[in-house]
Amino acid sequence: MEGMTDRYIEVSLVKRQVHCTAKLLDDRAPITCAAVWDALPLAGDVYHAKYARNEIYALFPAFAASEPPLENPTVTPIPGDLCYFAFSGTELGTQAYGYDRDVRPGTTVVDLALFYERNNLLLNGDVGWVPGIVWGQVVEGLDDMAEACNDLWRAGALGENLRFRRLE
Repeated sequence: MEGMTDRYIEVSLVKRQVHCTAKLLDDRAPITCAAVWDALPLAGDVYHAKYARNEIYALFPAFAASEPPLENPTVTPIPGDLCYFAFSGTELGTQAYGYDRDVRPGTTVVDLALFYERNNLLLNGDVGWVPGIVWGQVVEGLDDMAEACNDLWRAGALGENLRFRRLE
């Protein structure tokens, strides 16, 4: 990765018109960064995590030729971390998650998440530890985004989209 120019993306809550800027961690998660970068732009219904605590995320169909390996993993994301998770449809197919879309066995679902505050723990009551790949770090606008995420938690996510797009 030597000599590579830093890459940045914008992460936004579209309806709330709030965004932040994140730097891709190409040096720590090169395969994941390449997969996400090549798939951008991505946008989808936003959800606020039930288990991890201070996390918002959107779900996408698998977009990489093959799922990235577990590079730069964590189970304790910090504020500003962008994480990548891949789940089988059976892992997310229970009503407890509240998805209003079809999440089927035999499919892979990619979860792109933003952690906006401290004290997160990736422990899920259904499956146990769920390590995520840290592929980006917010470098600007986290305070405004955290305020919007708290509003999302209190006021609801219905009708809101989480968008990831390149900044070039």
